Amino acid sequence: MNKKLISIVIPCYNEEKSISEMYNRIKNIFKVQLVNYDYEIIFVDDYSSDNTRSEIERVCVIDKRVKAIFNAKNFGFHRNVFSSLQYGNGVATFLLFGDIQDPPEMLPKFVECWESGSKVVVGQRSKSNESKIMSFFRFMYYKIIDWFSDSKQIDLFTGFGLYDQEFINVLKSIEDVQPYFKAVVSEYGMDVEIVKYEQSASQRGKSNFNFWKNYDFAMQGITSSTKLLMRFATFIGALIGLLCLSFAIFVLINKLLHWNTYPAGTASVTIGIFFVGAVQLFFTGILGEYILSINSRVTKKPRVVIEKKINFENRDKID
Repeated sequence: MNKKLISIVIPCYNEEKSISEMYNRIKNIFKVQLVNYDYEIIFVDDYSSDNTRSEIERVCVIDKRVKAIFNAKNFGFHRNVFSSLQYGNGVATFLLFGDIQDPPEMLPKFVECWESGSKVVVGQRSKSNESKIMSFFRFMYYKIIDWFSDSKQIDLFTGFGLYDQEFINVLKSIEDVQPYFKAVVSEYGMDVEIVKYEQSASQRGKSNFNFWKNYDFAMQGITSSTKLLMRFATFIGALIGLLCLSFAIFVLINKLLHWNTYPAGTASVTIGIFFVGAVQLFFTGILGEYILSINSRVTKKPRVVIEKKINFENRDKID
């Protein structure tokens, strides 16, 4: 009997401590729980600066089921993840990250949901391990997306999940150089089933995602998901312009009626100028984010450039 092939895709960046453990845990899952399925493991390294590649190469020599792709430079989280999902040959692809914060042991549950008919099965963290400040910013980000976007994004979702080949084919048809994967799942995810899980601490002990990376991801998500924010900026600009015009007419009438007694109002004028200037700068920044997003999408650059592939020449089933 031919076994269904499941591709396990693992984007990596500086995960030398996790490679061996992840390989052993996945192998054990298929040996004990998913015995009726075949598998391939694809490590996709985004130009790590530690010994991640050496560890991956070592595992590739041990087991030909394990494959590797090494990027020619660091292309960033979203570009690497989006490209990684397209390398598998399985009827479904399991996306797992190299820091093992998301437990591989969730795969049997995901497969069960997938076999029941769900085209996309995603893991949602039961709680956030972030600071209160970051949790607040995350909460506000999702509120903005909910208010202004046609598709609702999944909170506390990193991409961890099982994706049917039908959905992977949709990904392959998207030519966006700067894809925002979470928005794609929300918009094109077909039958999405959400499974909650507990996330463990990173093997690195420190996240690669600082404030500026999170800000970049948030702006990418907003500009990819909605155009209403630009329309909101236009509306607010028009409203402030109308208020300023009304205030100017009011000041002019009062000055004409009380020519000698009406105060010059230097302070109020100064405050008004700074207020309008701040609003203009804010919305110019929003406009700039959209322009940057459009520019990155129309330049037709490759999403990633591959430096090396390992074990991809072996297409035969391995018992």
